[in-house]
Amino acid sequence: MSWQEELKKCITTADELCDKLRLSESDRKKYEEIISRFPMMITPYYFSLIDGNDTEDPIARMCIPSESELTQEGSFDTSGENSNTKQEGVQHKYTQSALILSTNACAMYCRHCFRKRFVGLSEKELNKQVDKAASYVRSHPEITNVLISGGDSLMNTNDVIRRYLEELCSIPNLDLIRICSRIPVTLPQRIYDDEELLNIFKEYSDKKQLYLVAQFNHPREITSESIAAVRAAQRCGLQVRNQTVLLRGVNDDPSVLGELLRSLTRIGVVPYYIFQCRPVTGVKSRFQIPLREGVRIVDDAKSLQNGIGKSVRYCMSHPLGKIEILGEIEEGKMLFKFHENKYPEYKSRIFIKQIEKDTTWLDENLHID
Repeated sequence: MSWQEELKKCITTADELCDKLRLSESDRKKYEEIISRFPMMITPYYFSLIDGNDTEDPIARMCIPSESELTQEGSFDTSGENSNTKQEGVQHKYTQSALILSTNACAMYCRHCFRKRFVGLSEKELNKQVDKAASYVRSHPEITNVLISGGDSLMNTNDVIRRYLEELCSIPNLDLIRICSRIPVTLPQRIYDDEELLNIFKEYSDKKQLYLVAQFNHPREITSESIAAVRAAQRCGLQVRNQTVLLRGVNDDPSVLGELLRSLTRIGVVPYYIFQCRPVTGVKSRFQIPLREGVRIVDDAKSLQNGIGKSVRYCMSHPLGKIEILGEIEEGKMLFKFHENKYPEYKSRIFIKQIEKDTTWLDENLHID
């Protein structure tokens, strides 16, 4: 079926989910409560990747709601997005980078999403006028790259995508544009089966360097369909990079994470970040992994890679900046480095912190000696 038909057949209600999974009436009520708070949307394609015989299936874990989402522990803004919003839908946290929230829609609502506060729910934080976003970037010559994000940027119509690229490609201070999307994973037909979109990519990749930033989290997400989407984007001149989120029950095994990294480099996708899962309300208790455990998982996975796979960085998006998690230097003491910084005094700063065995995040009011 076409990607438009696929979207129309997405699983969005408790009844549809329970019918698919053959669950009980009590399960229906449970899922109704969760979905009323945090919407569910699963494409038929992505649902087909679930192993129904595995009660702990990692694919299911990323798309099927859990009662743990109703817990209040955590925060809805873990990296200070609100304080970095300069105008409606435009964030400017790092000197050279601006981020545009172009939509609140996704082809699939990932259960580990760090923007659960508005994805699928509210349009309050979105950019609604392309020219105003472009005007902000144009008036800040220090900005050299823009991330078009959301939601999922490729859930915009082709006309809207074209408008963003037309406006942004005309700005002299921009070196590149990043299109952030999980569509290659959740609805790959949207890319490889949409000639109009591919022609837009071809047209504007000749004007500015375009990057497609994907999020593959598990080796089973790399299928013939997702590879077709990656290859189609690459043929249009886009470089494809990947940001993985380290997730409990999904890729917290070095052999699984190692296989993912190797599979990505095999198809020409450069893995450049592994992100510590953020302590988001409804996410923290289900998906987060302690830092001391996480760095060992990442290091063991990287040891299985060639040079390209080893270039990936393990980071957290903290309110003070993007902090690289370098390693444990002795029992309980970990080494960190600012990979990007909100405040100039933290530029490339390396620091040591005492980290308890169950610590999953650095304090928001982090003190650096």
